[in-house]
Amino acid sequence: MMNPITLAMWSGPRNISTAMMRSWGNRADTMVVDEPLYAYYLTRTEHQHPGADEIVAHYETDWRRVVQQLTAGVPNGKQIYYQKHMTHHILDEVELGWVLSLTNCFLIRNPAEVIASQSKVFEQYPQIDQTGIPQQVRIFEYVCQHTGKIPPVIDASDVLKNPRQTLSALCDALSIPFEEGMLQWATGSRPTDGIWAKYWYHAVEQSTAFKPYEPQAVELPPSLQPMLDACNALYATIFAHRLAGTSRVQEQDTI
Repeated sequence: MMNPITLAMWSGPRNISTAMMRSWGNRADTMVVDEPLYAYYLTRTEHQHPGADEIVAHYETDWRRVVQQLTAGVPNGKQIYYQKHMTHHILDEVELGWVLSLTNCFLIRNPAEVIASQSKVFEQYPQIDQTGIPQQVRIFEYVCQHTGKIPPVIDASDVLKNPRQTLSALCDALSIPFEEGMLQWATGSRPTDGIWAKYWYHAVEQSTAFKPYEPQAVELPPSLQPMLDACNALYATIFAHRLAGTSRVQEQDTI
């Protein structure tokens, strides 16, 4: 029997993070938590996201108290505690020492696709901090520097192109047995979904698996080119370490 593991998956917004939560939540040995620092983020930034007032009223807004819950061990007698984290929720004031008590993984996506997707759901194009990419790099580099190891990284396009291969590589990197149930799940909502699901999770609630990969032709206005260039440079620093298959897993063992 494997030792219990608290697994933090760090993703920016407009990624496949909710589908990934479905995948892990379909394991019998896993408990999932959905964006536990969202209420804190809304309180400190005062961004008017859909349902913001309800979210703030419903969840803990003190990041230190949330962290205490997240680092208290695996709940409900499970073996895996899967935490779906949004990197942009980690504001500069959040100290990162607590993440070292977790097993950290990173879910990345092409920045142009992230920015284009955000522009479809918000009236204005996002600021760079709203992409979550600078915060993702901050957390990634912190983990690398303080553990001396490169944490597992998966790219959304790799997951969609070959879910079995990419998730198998991730499980291998984590010393967790892969389960076929991670590839398919039942439709509908989950008790573990955040109360914001009614605004954001319609497509996932209708899904039964990761959607097939579809290349996207993205056109952004010239005014966003400087931000896109900065995001691409940050993204590249993590993309270089992504798990593309078993060869990357074998390489990681020698680092």
